[in-house]
Amino acid sequence: MISQDHSAPIPYHEILEAPEDYGPGNVLARMVDGLGYRYYWASEGLRQEDLDYRPTPEAASAYETVQHIYGLASTVLNVALNKPNVRPLDFSEMDFDDLRRGALENLQKASETFRGKNAEEMSKLEVIFQRGERTSNFPLWNVMNGMLADAIYHTGQLVSFRRTTGNPMDASVNVFIGKNRN
Repeated sequence: MISQDHSAPIPYHEILEAPEDYGPGNVLARMVDGLGYRYYWASEGLRQEDLDYRPTPEAASAYETVQHIYGLASTVLNVALNKPNVRPLDFSEMDFDDLRRGALENLQKASETFRGKNAEEMSKLEVIFQRGERTSNFPLWNVMNGMLADAIYHTGQLVSFRRTTGNPMDASVNVFIGKNRN
């Protein structure tokens, strides 16, 4: 799902203007955009020591958290496309830059796909998990309280982790406006 064009700009440096229509697809797309902007800046400029950080030996490292966020963003995109999420995910060929860019591109594509959908179109979307021959289906609601909420939560962890390692997030980030202060 990740782009092969690493020369293209990474999405979510800022959030696009909000749509005028508060239809269900636009509302969900804007939630995805909010996550994208937060994750862009939470993951921007992470150093190897930031990625290696784990608050306790039992806790996930920042890098493992980035892998998890990539998986959540992939799931959100598959929900938007009404495609199954095949598990387990394989991260063996992906480095930090691939994971970061891939997550942000997946979120952007999901937002674009949700945007403009009406209630009837949204009601046909499902969260579908496939592991071998086993398939599980859940309503679209679960992507909001599940993957999106979880990704926002873990993005906050990255912000906290990087403060702990002495590399705080850019202070000009304004999540309320969706653009950095000048």
